[in-house]
Amino acid sequence: MEVDARDQAIRLLLVDDQEIILDGLTSMLRRFEGQIQIVGRAKDAQGALSFLDENQVDIILSDIRLRNASGIDLCREVTTRYPSTSVVMLTVYDDEQYLYQALRSGAKGFLLKQIGAAELVEQLLRVRDGNVVVDSHLAGRVALSAARLHSGEFWPGAHLGLTQRESEVLDLVTKGHSNKAIAAKLYLGEETIKTHLSSIYRKLGVRDRTSAVALAMREAIFR
Repeated sequence: MEVDARDQAIRLLLVDDQEIILDGLTSMLRRFEGQIQIVGRAKDAQGALSFLDENQVDIILSDIRLRNASGIDLCREVTTRYPSTSVVMLTVYDDEQYLYQALRSGAKGFLLKQIGAAELVEQLLRVRDGNVVVDSHLAGRVALSAARLHSGEFWPGAHLGLTQRESEVLDLVTKGHSNKAIAAKLYLGEETIKTHLSSIYRKLGVRDRTSAVALAMREAIFR
């Protein structure tokens, strides 16, 4: 008799460049071994791909930022070479741009590392059943952004390719706030702010904070 895949534990590969995260996820998911079977761990994209060459994996749970190649790069490779394996991003970056990039690369999920064990398992089961999952906090913000764009209500800097979050960061930069102060106001980590700033500089075609502020003032982005 054929066994229903839903009666079998998900074969899960963990990918993160921090050992403490891998250990934490392993410990967190241990009590769900009837639903989740951690079959391997890797610290970079190449390690994950090498594991896939020799092992069957249902879902890869990967961070976005990895050594050498990103989780986005890994997702593209997996989607091409192992189409039966799903990739779910697990990250600290609650950035719409990362979400869009992940989905375009073929990811079946985008979750934040603040997620609890039971919810993580529930979301992985949903992916196994063919759904695409997005962290509820980020999904709500993306839906609101999409509604505003559809109605013609744009945020400052949208015409330059800035996401709503990047616009908020740049606005605070033009007001003289430090990275630490911006992080506190937006309830984000300083590393996340640095990532936003790098994206802002790239989109505005500038190299530093001063040039970004000068361009914002010259273009009257924030009226």
